[in-house]
Amino acid sequence: MSYVMELRKLVGSRPLLLPGSAVIIINEEGKLLLQHRRDGEWGLPGGLMELGESLEDTARREVKEETGLTLGDLELLDVFSGPEYYLKLRNGDELYSITSVYVTYNPSGNIRVDESESIDLTYFPIHELPEGLNESYWNYIHTFLEKSTL
Repeated sequence: MSYVMELRKLVGSRPLLLPGSAVIIINEEGKLLLQHRRDGEWGLPGGLMELGESLEDTARREVKEETGLTLGDLELLDVFSGPEYYLKLRNGDELYSITSVYVTYNPSGNIRVDESESIDLTYFPIHELPEGLNESYWNYIHTFLEKSTL
C-alpha cells in the first residue's frame, strides 16, 4: 500500500502536503515526451514520493514505471508549490502538491506505455504541444522554455 493511501486512512479527504517529481524528457531531436493520461489530459511522467525516497529517486522510479525509460543525468529545473498547486480530486481528496521538476536529455531504453496510467506516450516538438495539456504541466514546461536555449 502506498504512503498516500496509508495517510488517507488516517485523515480522510482533508488537505495533505504531497511531495513528488515530474520529468521533462527531451530526445536527441529536441522533442518533449508527453504522457496521454487515462483521464484524457496530457502531462509529464512523474508522481508522488514514497517513504525513504529522495525526490530524484521518485523521478527515476516514476519515469521507469510509466514509460519504461531509464534516466541518466537529471537537472533540477525548479520546485513548484503554493496555492495554485491545490487540487481537489474527483473522490473528494484534497492536496497541495510540492513538485520538483527535473530535465533530462539522455533517457535510455525503449518506450513502453503503462496502460494502467496512460493511453500513449509521444514526443512532440517543444513549440507544438497538444491541446489538453494539464495547467500545472504547462507551467513546468513554460519555466523550462524560459530557462532553456531550445
